[in-house]
Amino acid sequence: MKFLPSQLMFFFQNKSTRKNFVLLSKFVFFLLAIIIFFSAMFQVVMFHEGREYSWVGGVYWTLVTMSTLGFGDIVFHSDLGHLYTIIVLVSGVVLMLVMLPFSFIQFFYAPWIETQSKIRTSRELPAGTTGHVIISQLEPITEKLITKLNRRHIPYVLIVPEWQRATELFDAGYRVVVGEPDDRETFERLQVAGAALVVATNDDLTNTSIAFTVREITRAVPVVVTADQANSLDILTFPGNTHVFQFARKLGNALAERTYGLGRPINVVSSFDTLHIAEISAVQTSLAGKRLIDIDMPRKTGSMVVGLWEKGRFELPQPQTVIKSSTLLLLAGTVEQLDSFETHFVTAREEDKPTVPVVVLGGGRVGLAVADTLAENGLDYRIVDKRSVARVGGNGDNIIQGDAADIAVLERAGILQAKTVIITTHNDAMNIYLAFYCRQLRPDIQVITRATNERSVSKLHMAGADLVLSYASMGANAIVNLLNRDEISMFTEGLNIFSRPMPNTLLGRNLIDSGIREKTGCSVIALKSASGLMVGPNPVLPLAGGDELILIGTTESEQKFLELF
Repeated sequence: MKFLPSQLMFFFQNKSTRKNFVLLSKFVFFLLAIIIFFSAMFQVVMFHEGREYSWVGGVYWTLVTMSTLGFGDIVFHSDLGHLYTIIVLVSGVVLMLVMLPFSFIQFFYAPWIETQSKIRTSRELPAGTTGHVIISQLEPITEKLITKLNRRHIPYVLIVPEWQRATELFDAGYRVVVGEPDDRETFERLQVAGAALVVATNDDLTNTSIAFTVREITRAVPVVVTADQANSLDILTFPGNTHVFQFARKLGNALAERTYGLGRPINVVSSFDTLHIAEISAVQTSLAGKRLIDIDMPRKTGSMVVGLWEKGRFELPQPQTVIKSSTLLLLAGTVEQLDSFETHFVTAREEDKPTVPVVVLGGGRVGLAVADTLAENGLDYRIVDKRSVARVGGNGDNIIQGDAADIAVLERAGILQAKTVIITTHNDAMNIYLAFYCRQLRPDIQVITRATNERSVSKLHMAGADLVLSYASMGANAIVNLLNRDEISMFTEGLNIFSRPMPNTLLGRNLIDSGIREKTGCSVIALKSASGLMVGPNPVLPLAGGDELILIGTTESEQKFLELF
């Protein structure tokens, strides 16, 4: 397709293109006939004036006049000649200056540009393509998913129905194909039988059609679909080997679980075999203001601090690190070790539930999921939403109708007494505004909010949010975790837990001498051997062959580890 003959062949294979070319050819022949006719009449009028010119001179005068160049070297002297010149001039303006350019653009140039775009946006993958991920549409979750796939060098292809949109995405750097996402022929052209995963994030009806379309071709390829409505779950799971995610509900549950006083203070966010990664706010512990080296946590509990979050910024722990009251601690340990941490350091207890309602701003699917989780754990809540109680649903006594930016509405919801406010609207700009507003009203309140797009996370922290959960990262991480079982992507952007066999270059050395943290930015949080799992391994003990390292770090840190070790 890179060479002109091939492009021309592709161009003229289209029936519409051939029809347009025929119409353009007819107009060109008509224009040539008019030029010949005017050239002949030029000879007649010149003969009337008693002058004579060659046929070349007649064609020359006709083209000069019709194109409005008017050099003036050949002119008529009679009124008849002047009248004829006017007719030729007006005809030239209409035919050559108006109709010819527009006909050329409509019947040749525009189709040619369209053909070039179609050539650049493929309609199929090469036969034998395997291990790729097929994505049904581009939205916040799949946009973040594509970023993660690129970092892991996993090939993907994005289905786009319109070639104009496909061209725009192709120019933006996406790998796209043109096709309908629920068409069997599309998936056959995309070699779906060899795909590693099919991801459908459209509406429930389209996702159902996609799932059944894929199952017509193959039952071996896993399919990930999103569900908006709970009653769609049974239908979407029917084709088999299908993973159904209700990301809105999952996000709502995650937001609610971070509420002070809900359940146990430690919140397990990820698990890697028997190793659990949990988070807890330092304000719920007795650790605020202390250095990690003075706490002696591994000896007392067996668990360890593997990371600290400060307003969305992740830091690896250092012995001299001072824990602030605003710090979110990331812990690693077994169930027994995390229980021991609660016994030694947690001051907030499960029975210390707030007696005032939690304020939930936004009554959409995420907000209602937050409310359900709060209710299941015995916490009262108030949902603030502009819509009526009937449209929001749920318990009408718990819904305050009005604008969340109205101080009177917030006061009716109990913002001045509440310990926690959870912001759940799907508009990131609104969430930033509300986070800042709530922080100004109540400097001591816990502000938890969602972010639809990852780029809004840092802005929400700047606005005063204590904790921000990204809808895009949460969904993308859940999908990536299905592809790579040796790696767990955390809910936070770019933070992964992964395991690797003990590198030969580290045998006989200890963790202090290995330089893993200094060289890569990763931290070894556990060693897995035949004798079991050792959380927070002794850094001076020699590393043995056959053991498995379990590390935590960003995606970039993981890549550095793989390159060096």
